[in-house]
Amino acid sequence: MNRSYFDGGLFGLIGIQILGFLITVFSFGILYPWAIVMILQWKTRHTVIDGQRLRFEGTALGLFGQWIKWLLLIIITLGIYSFWVVIAMEQWKTKHTHFT
Repeated sequence: MNRSYFDGGLFGLIGIQILGFLITVFSFGILYPWAIVMILQWKTRHTVIDGQRLRFEGTALGLFGQWIKWLLLIIITLGIYSFWVVIAMEQWKTKHTHFT
């Protein structure tokens, strides 16, 4: 049986989250998709499932396009679509996560 584990460290996680926060704040939220992708790449790079390391292949530009679409749908539906954005984000993350 192959092992599954996470080999990332606390300081690495804190560092990547602070960097993502700073990118988001200094861009007034415009670069939030870049911060999300950066954090997801770090997490998958440090995750091994059944002996196979994960990799995240999503791009910030691809997420940015989705983000704009989701934002417009939230505005059009007066916020109702925001409940579906959580699921749509999970689907997007899963679609772009693969084994190496």
